[in-house]
Amino acid sequence: MQNILEFPEVLRLIEDRSAAFRAAIASAPDLDVQVPTCPDWTLRELAQHLGDGRRRQAAIVAAGPGAEPPARTDPKGAPTAPRDREALDAWLAESTELVLDAMREAGPDRGCWTWWGRSQAPETSGAVARHQIQEIAVHTYDAQLTQGAAQPLPTDVAVEGVDEFLTTVSATTVPWPFKPATIDLHTTEGRSWRLTLNADGVRCDDLAADAEPGDMAMRGAASELVLYFYERVPLDSLETTGDTKPMEQLADWDPNA
Repeated sequence: MQNILEFPEVLRLIEDRSAAFRAAIASAPDLDVQVPTCPDWTLRELAQHLGDGRRRQAAIVAAGPGAEPPARTDPKGAPTAPRDREALDAWLAESTELVLDAMREAGPDRGCWTWWGRSQAPETSGAVARHQIQEIAVHTYDAQLTQGAAQPLPTDVAVEGVDEFLTTVSATTVPWPFKPATIDLHTTEGRSWRLTLNADGVRCDDLAADAEPGDMAMRGAASELVLYFYERVPLDSLETTGDTKPMEQLADWDPNA
């Protein structure tokens, strides 16, 4: 499978979604309200998570290949986000620039530590960049939802996000412990994939136009699929046909347990 987006476009979308997150934080009347889709966090804590996460990823990409992620250089651990609104916005903007600078320096093909060693995604800075779009985009949705103004993920982000999730998070060479199954996923934007679940693991491929129907099919806008993957919306928000049990099993299964 080929990446949907070229590396410069991936970096542009990281910048775009980061700006959308900052706008949601800047417009929030109260940063100490709970985030419905991240109930353990307030908006301020969500901003802390996103800013520190980008700084951490910048260090990981800059460190290059390794069996473990690099240790934090600050003995105090994660930096604390400023409480002042303007300073917080500047801190978030700096966090984004740090990760973008690290990725520009590394380029898309340099190896670096990742947590997905047994997936279909390569362990490269380019694959990390793809995943960064989705983390930032989904947390932007969380911040918008907290204010009652949630927006669908932009189409280019969402279509990329379906492919990225299936190849990075779902795919694995760990044997599937349940009944073998095939799951077809269709976006209203026109892209389709097939997950094959069997003793070889979970494999994602582009769905051939002439393929026989799988055991289950899911259909929806790409944004709805991504939000389902990240447990922001329920399965019944999508159109499904066939036996939904394999998808429910996949959602609950931890291949590393």
